[in-house]
Amino acid sequence: MRHLYVCPLRWADLDLIGHVNNVTYVDYLQEARVDMLRTHAPDKRADDLAEGVVVARNAVTYVAPLTLRDSVAVECWVTEIRAASFTMAYEVFDTDDDGNRITFLRARSLLTPFVFSEERPRRISDEERASLSRFLEPEEPFARLAPTVPDPDRDAHWPVAVRFSDVDVFGHVNNVKYFEYFQEARIATLGRLFGQLPPDDAALAVVVAQMDVEYKRPVLFRPEPYDAWSWISRVGRTSYDVSAGVFDGDELLARSRCTMVAFDPATQRAAQPSPAYRELLVEHLRG
Repeated sequence: MRHLYVCPLRWADLDLIGHVNNVTYVDYLQEARVDMLRTHAPDKRADDLAEGVVVARNAVTYVAPLTLRDSVAVECWVTEIRAASFTMAYEVFDTDDDGNRITFLRARSLLTPFVFSEERPRRISDEERASLSRFLEPEEPFARLAPTVPDPDRDAHWPVAVRFSDVDVFGHVNNVKYFEYFQEARIATLGRLFGQLPPDDAALAVVVAQMDVEYKRPVLFRPEPYDAWSWISRVGRTSYDVSAGVFDGDELLARSRCTMVAFDPATQRAAQPSPAYRELLVEHLRG
């Protein structure tokens, strides 16, 4: 069984080319997850799983651009249940006039029930397991991201400033906001990297095809910024990966890998970057 959530869209969800921004999708996933866990809570303690979890991992695959409309459908279900964690999957879609499904995004989240008053994870109760099992469609578990060790001599630095509105009621930065932080660091990194190219090459459109984030330690509100380090970790024919980590001193708080695809807005298809663009990527590829 899958849970269906109808998610309203807002004009502010769009980016400069009229597509829903890659970060905003993660908000949709969060809304759908909370709606499912509240609707099908095993008892009156509806918020134990709906709000009493921390996200340990998000993996998001962007399939097709989503443009403004009244709402979009989000299906969600469970792919794995362990002693103290469970994994949820999502598909964001709409249907055309002929009833055909158009998929915009697929994603998974690894979630851990958490006792925020004691700052510790907890096990899933028998009642919660029975409720989650109704939605179980087993899939392969997550593959872990590569270890993240910054190289300050080569990597691009970005100060991550936390706003008060980024923090949830438990004092932790919400999992969606990490996508914003990594986006800010990535845009700044690529802007500096490609600023030396001719205008036509530097203006190449790119879209996010895949975004994976692992959450290691909570990011908290404070006046001092955290440190984000970013680098090119893979270069392909039409795509490349930007890996990054958010640190507090030497302590890793979160890491990510983002796959970017060169994109032709006229054809709405992947496009090969110019030789100069690709050579610059290869030059900055970290082994």
